[in-house]
Formats: sequence, structure tokens, C-alpha cells
Amino acid sequence: MREAERTTRQRIADQLREQPMQAGTIANEFDITTKEALSHVEHISKSLAERSEQLLVAPPECRECGFDEFDDLINRPSRCPDCKSENVEEPMFRVG
Repeated sequence: MREAERTTRQRIADQLREQPMQAGTIANEFDITTKEALSHVEHISKSLAERSEQLLVAPPECRECGFDEFDDLINRPSRCPDCKSENVEEPMFRVG
């Protein structure tokens, strides 16, 4: 299948097979919003079960104190519940 015939979601999944990416990076590379990138990632996660693959998520992490036990692994939290810092790294996604 030619690249132009592939959907954005298929192209994102291919990229995630090659390298881990954050939602913001996906959004920039595919010229979509971060919200759209997260929506694509969620749908990719659901479709991977049919292919015996899975979405691997490196959780968000506070750059100040290292806290990484956030409840929501997909979305970037606005601040750290431990030290209240707003310097929180986005989660990383990879297909494996």
C-alpha cells in the first residue's frame, strides 16, 4: 500500500513500531492537535489486540521529584501530586 493511501492512524502506528513517541511529537509530525494524537493512540491500542501486539506506555514523570505513579497513563497531568511542580514529562508510547 502506498504511503498516500494509508490513514493517519496507520502511519502513526507504523511510527510507534519504529520508535517511542510522545503525543506532542506525534501531533507535530502529523500536523494534528495533541488531543487528536491521543485519540488516535487510544484507537490504535484497541486495534492492536487483533494483531497480537500491544501499546506500551512509559508513564508521565515529574522532572522535579521523579514521581511516576500517575492514575492516568495516557494524558499528561497538569502538575505533580507529590511536589506540585508543573514540570511533568509527557508519557511515551510504543507499539511492541
